[in-house]
Amino acid sequence: MGRPRSGGAPAETVTIMQRIETKLIHGGADGDERTGAVNVPVYLTSTYRQSGLGENSGYEYSRTGNPTREAAEKLIAELEGGAAGFGFASGMAAIDAVLRLYGAGDKILIAGNVYGGTFRILDKVFSRFGMRYGVVDSSDPASVGRAISPDVKAVILESPANPLMTVADIRAISEEARARGAQTIVDNTFMTPYLQRPLELGADIVVHSATKYLGGHSDIVAGLAVAGDEETAEKLRFIQNATGGILQPFDSFLLARGIKTLGVRMDRHSENALRVAGFLSGHPAAASVRYPGLEGDPGYELNRRQASGAGGMLSFELGEGWDLRRFLSSTRLIALAESLGGVESLMCYPAGMTHASIPPGVRREMGISDRLVRLSVGIEHADDIIGDLEAAFAASGA
Repeated sequence: MGRPRSGGAPAETVTIMQRIETKLIHGGADGDERTGAVNVPVYLTSTYRQSGLGENSGYEYSRTGNPTREAAEKLIAELEGGAAGFGFASGMAAIDAVLRLYGAGDKILIAGNVYGGTFRILDKVFSRFGMRYGVVDSSDPASVGRAISPDVKAVILESPANPLMTVADIRAISEEARARGAQTIVDNTFMTPYLQRPLELGADIVVHSATKYLGGHSDIVAGLAVAGDEETAEKLRFIQNATGGILQPFDSFLLARGIKTLGVRMDRHSENALRVAGFLSGHPAAASVRYPGLEGDPGYELNRRQASGAGGMLSFELGEGWDLRRFLSSTRLIALAESLGGVESLMCYPAGMTHASIPPGVRREMGISDRLVRLSVGIEHADDIIGDLEAAFAASGA
């Protein structure tokens, strides 16, 4: 795949696509070589004609390889700076595939406030097959290092973490893990490669719920994994083909299309989130606000060092004088819904939604209170988002 040149200097002398904004649009497989179409077509086929026994065009069966999915996989690998990318039917399917790199007797360390689905698959699924896990404070690299015993094979991080926006020092933790023979896996869903590239900071594997910011329009469910080296890539390629939880062609097309506007969307998400976080910080209804783009936030300086923005996610504690249920049902612009990262603003209640699978006692240990609200700040006009919050606070206050 790739668009042929019509003239000019030889390809090797032309310097292009040095900047992420350009890679988002022209990275991976850029168009269709056969027809000149600027978009990779949707290849809705399950199988491919072979010219003879053992002779094919590079494709045999669409579980193993599909040109549309391959275009999205090449794109995310280029954006993250990895050896290879892999498309899956959901973010959890991507995490499931990555966890299959390890086996019985292996231990996986997870950050203290990790996505509930990641906790659930380790606690309820992989534990049945002899894999164990431990919980660590990802804000303290030295503490993570001390927890890496010989049986620990990987550390799973989110930065900022869901839903408390805790920022982890990806470089320091990756160094601690590598020195002890463990891999570092970073869920980069919240930041995307536009704002943060964990492999450049020393991580070994990156995963995404591409349903979120990468797709960007709340119209697909998709997952991605990127291997930092060829050995890990070969193992993931085998797992993807063997287990078959692949990303379908049309969703691959929509994902690649969504990524083209990722830069302009993330700029607006970040700008709006900073405005909303500032508003909440000065409002009595918000007992505390967590957003790494706010000066004074515990993760502010670290996030500035390892990312080029703070993204569109924030959370806050609703004050005791405001009725939680009434507040959650009083917004009109902001939808109370699972998921995040779409162009529209979404609000969720972690204790009863995204992290409900985590036992209450464990949630409390993680710092996820029963009054925590998470906001995915959309790209609407910031004043309208703030106005919707003001009206909901007024409707739910004492």
